[in-house]
Amino acid sequence: MEMRKHARVSGAERETLKAALKRRYSSGESIRALSVSTGRSYGFVHRLLEEAGVPLRPRGGNQRLARSS
Repeated sequence: MEMRKHARVSGAERETLKAALKRRYSSGESIRALSVSTGRSYGFVHRLLEEAGVPLRPRGGNQRLARSS
């Protein structure tokens, strides 16, 4: 679903994109992967997911457990 960079997305096209991103993110794709596949920025994809009411996952990486002394 490659899009023109910097092209304004509004109306029905925005709602369609929002639903597709919501479905793909909910099935496990990362925001970074979605941004690359659509040709849109990380921030744009993040904003659309927030608009769609998607609960965002915490950041990945090494999650160290706090040591109790």
